[in-house]
Amino acid sequence: MAGNNLSPRQKMINLMYLVFIAMLAINMGKEVLSAFGTLNEKLEASNVKATEDNTAALNGLAQMAEEKPDRYRPILEKAGEVKELSADYYNYLEELKNEMTENLNDKRDYEKMDQATFLDNKFFRGGGRYTDEGQEFIDRINTYREAVITALGEENFNEVKSSVAERFSTGEDGKVENREGVKIDWLNYNFEGFPLVASLTKITQMQADIKTTESDVFSAMLGEELSSEVSMTNYSTLLEQPKSAYYQGETFDGAIVLGRTDATTKPHEVELFLDGQKLSEGDYSLDGGKVRLNVSAGSPGDHKLEGKLIFMQDEEMLEVPVSAAFATISKPNAAVISADKMNVVYRGVSNPITISIPGIPDNKVSASATGLSRVSGSKYTMRPGGGRTVNITASGALPDGQRISTTTEFRIKDVPRPSGTIRGESGEVSMPRSSLEVSTVGALLEDFDFDLNLGIRGFKFKVPGQPTISVSGNKLDGAARNALKRARRGDAVQVFDIEAYIVGNTGYKLKKVSPVVIQLTN
Repeated sequence: MAGNNLSPRQKMINLMYLVFIAMLAINMGKEVLSAFGTLNEKLEASNVKATEDNTAALNGLAQMAEEKPDRYRPILEKAGEVKELSADYYNYLEELKNEMTENLNDKRDYEKMDQATFLDNKFFRGGGRYTDEGQEFIDRINTYREAVITALGEENFNEVKSSVAERFSTGEDGKVENREGVKIDWLNYNFEGFPLVASLTKITQMQADIKTTESDVFSAMLGEELSSEVSMTNYSTLLEQPKSAYYQGETFDGAIVLGRTDATTKPHEVELFLDGQKLSEGDYSLDGGKVRLNVSAGSPGDHKLEGKLIFMQDEEMLEVPVSAAFATISKPNAAVISADKMNVVYRGVSNPITISIPGIPDNKVSASATGLSRVSGSKYTMRPGGGRTVNITASGALPDGQRISTTTEFRIKDVPRPSGTIRGESGEVSMPRSSLEVSTVGALLEDFDFDLNLGIRGFKFKVPGQPTISVSGNKLDGAARNALKRARRGDAVQVFDIEAYIVGNTGYKLKKVSPVVIQLTN
């Protein structure tokens, strides 16, 4: 029932329990039995609160899995497995407690719970043997401990697994040492001959250990991002090439790569076909995780590259299919217009655009579109207005006098939804109360190609059990700090309805900013 990383509340509960055991040992009378009963009531009340907190934590994890499924759904599945294991074991203990007290007229008359008959008859046969119920009680502890450790996986949450192993330990080979240094069975040591109220309290403490285990697991999962499983079946192939088109007669120097390109992804075998013709070993070379091609680009038109890469994994041959295409062109006959950072333009920002026509100097190329302005050479900037698309037209004349004019349509998108931050961290954050009091609330655009400076006008602040507070600016004000003082360790404090704006473009209305959840560590 002890762990290396117990909360102050848990340490106090365990200390009280040991004190009561000592008091019982020196036979201080009926008051000791009442004290056990009082402790049992407090533990049960604490378990109810822990259930609510753990449910809220699991719901928060579920919400994050919905928003970022690739990152958090595997974690949520593990958390759900631990939740199911815990509920099954907790209910088993609750049924046992109900059996222990079902024949009592007053279940709060603890001074009459001084007999050890019930569990002695239920768990022990005599002669050092257990009844079926006694063996089940031991098996339940061991099964729960090993199942939770297995659910957490081999490579993650080592600290939590160590706490679980110690918290639900039944001793070495099922035995522990008593005060005389003699090894006896764990079940006899903990339950044989104890008053009913003492055993009842101890089982309630085991339920509290289950709730603590759930809390430890959920907290660790919210604070630690799991590494992706490295499996070749989860990878797709990509075609990497220095440029998007090739002239007739050029050597095609692209490379087929996997999503992970380190040396450990080198294929065991390569079977590739270019336009239906099998490539020989001289047509490609292995470069780390890449299969680098060295073949003729062929005649103008589209070319298909197909086949498979074969990898060895756990002494089995795994095939990763290859399906890619590239185009070969004969000579410049159209302008090339591409966004420097993306294939769309965003409303509310200055989008850099490169516009050029191969074979025509930049100063002989003209381009036009609503919101388009030239910076220098082939570099332009686009600030789109209304609508969902914008057409950019580029024109110029080749040296032979032939005039080329091309119109390209770009999609217009709004700036994506910002993520709220506290101290620069988004999503679920853990920090001490003192740090939160001075931390800055902000907003950021995750995985967005533009580095926009976002300012904060205000936000709402919520402490569990306290009214929601509206705050102006980007830091907690006096009212918010006063509410924070009433929060307890482990509470999930929320910062939401964050009002953000783009510095230098306050007229643009950003989408609603996602909230931040801060779990207090003290």
